[in-house]
Amino acid sequence: MNAAPNPLPPLPALPKLSIVVPLFNEHSTVTAALDAITTKRIAGWELEVIIVESNSTDGTRKLVLPYANRPGVKLLLEEKPRGKGHAVRHGFTQATGDVLLIQDGDLEYDLADYEKLLAPIRTGAHSFVLGSRHSDSLFIRKFDEQVLHAFALNAGHWFFTALIDVSLGLTLRDPFTMYKVFRRECLAGLTFEANRFDFDWELLIKLVRKGHIPIEIPVKYTSRSFKEGKKVSMFRDPPTWLWAWAKYRFQRL
Repeated sequence: MNAAPNPLPPLPALPKLSIVVPLFNEHSTVTAALDAITTKRIAGWELEVIIVESNSTDGTRKLVLPYANRPGVKLLLEEKPRGKGHAVRHGFTQATGDVLLIQDGDLEYDLADYEKLLAPIRTGAHSFVLGSRHSDSLFIRKFDEQVLHAFALNAGHWFFTALIDVSLGLTLRDPFTMYKVFRRECLAGLTFEANRFDFDWELLIKLVRKGHIPIEIPVKYTSRSFKEGKKVSMFRDPPTWLWAWAKYRFQRL
């Protein structure tokens, strides 16, 4: 673990929040999601929305194009899908906000939680916040029609969380939540390379090793099943997570 970073300067009187939205094959939810995201207002904050569309095959791009004309929206069109991590990294390069937030387009998370996620950063108490999907249950995912799939994902979550916590000296419950919110200064001096869901590991591990220890805040979460469009592969992705842990936990920053 690296030494704790120097205290960050106070945020401006009117800080800007950059909401990075990676999209690929979200035809059924993208319009509702983007309508909610682009009309979201937070008292005391300026918002910019950075949409990264990765050349979907289900018509998502056609639905996304009109949002380029909305105030405060930047639309980035990728030539081909290279993974969620690549899309988020692309979005980071265009973000101009004082604080960055990652937001999916699948309606699993509730935008009403933005205010409480931003509160510890606004006060200067923390530079890095995670929106924990745990409430009063150990089970994050509950698929009525795919019970075994849900159990496998939950069991994997417990194992990988323990791996992160033990190796980094943390006590997190949900290190892999989509809701990662942090000061842009946290990224200073860091480079990223992961393209798929292993980017969650790379981002978390590198921020923690740099000294930005996250605080967890419970958020509302409604999991969707594989039948409903979940994109994590139960066979392809776990090996990449283990490789990401081994690589980013121990390589030089």
